[in-house]
Amino acid sequence: MTNSMKAVRLHAFGGPEVLHYEDAPRPVPAPGEVLVRAHAAGLNPPDWYLRDGYRSLPPEWQPSPAFPLILGSDVSGVVETVGPGVAGFAPGDDVYAMVRFPAEAMEGNKAYAEYVAVPASDLARKPAGIDHVRAAGAPMSLLTAWQFLIDLGHDAPNPFQPRAHVPPPLDGRTVLINGAGGGVGHLAVQLARWKGARVIAVASGKNEALMRDLGADRFIDYTQVAADEIVRDVDVVLDTVGGAETGRFLATLKRGGFLLPVYPLGFAGHDEAEKRGITISTTQVRSSGAQLAEAARLLEDGTVRVVVDSTFPLAEAARAHERAARGGIQGKIVLTVA
Repeated sequence: MTNSMKAVRLHAFGGPEVLHYEDAPRPVPAPGEVLVRAHAAGLNPPDWYLRDGYRSLPPEWQPSPAFPLILGSDVSGVVETVGPGVAGFAPGDDVYAMVRFPAEAMEGNKAYAEYVAVPASDLARKPAGIDHVRAAGAPMSLLTAWQFLIDLGHDAPNPFQPRAHVPPPLDGRTVLINGAGGGVGHLAVQLARWKGARVIAVASGKNEALMRDLGADRFIDYTQVAADEIVRDVDVVLDTVGGAETGRFLATLKRGGFLLPVYPLGFAGHDEAEKRGITISTTQVRSSGAQLAEAARLLEDGTVRVVVDSTFPLAEAARAHERAARGGIQGKIVLTVA
């Protein structure tokens, strides 16, 4: 076995042009890790945030990693070898994972590569009946929706609030999902429906047919009308866009409702939420092989499906990041590994 591989690395922060397809050392699995021969890697917002040096964060929060680094947290592939102390996985197994997130989010999670060393605790069997491309599109987005709406699944401290996030009850409730056409959003629509919720999907008009197909009960094209102007008395809002604008959804919620911003930075409406009797809650998605194994059953039986916006060869990761920068992503962008 050669000790090198192809990977996409960056040697400095910047735009998509800093992503270089080049030779890199092949990782060796440490105790408790599995070496995965990648077939596909999914793109997620933290990939381009890190590529750009997290410039939107205050300077004291910005990373200063050791270059070169390899981006990417989501991988689907085949077990090549297992490290010492690993049980439950063997060479030849089809697997998928979100790798070491958020533990190594500021140093690069190393999935844009032909081989990825993955902690066994982050890993699950790839859902049978879906290909590696769709499996690679799932982990971060699916785990985000799962941990916000279904089950947190860990007791790590919450970086965004003093208390642990508790997913709200969904059965028989009305749930509005903002950004429903994106990675987290389109999976959240399906999970909420699975849990018995009535779903209002907010996205651009091109997503309407997809949202209806995925089970949304009502669709709002935000380019035509603002959801916060026409929606009232919902039980839960999952705002996958988040940020400073998320407070406008307080008007859509009934007393006792829940506003769940996936990106909570910049939100300043806590006092108003308290007056309205609305719970604001958020969390940081964390790697979980156990939750991916649970969700795999839904991907296997078609209860949940991953929509793929576009695919690019690993060597063209810069083009994939250019596609992401254009916005309007429907589902997920995925890199294919030869």
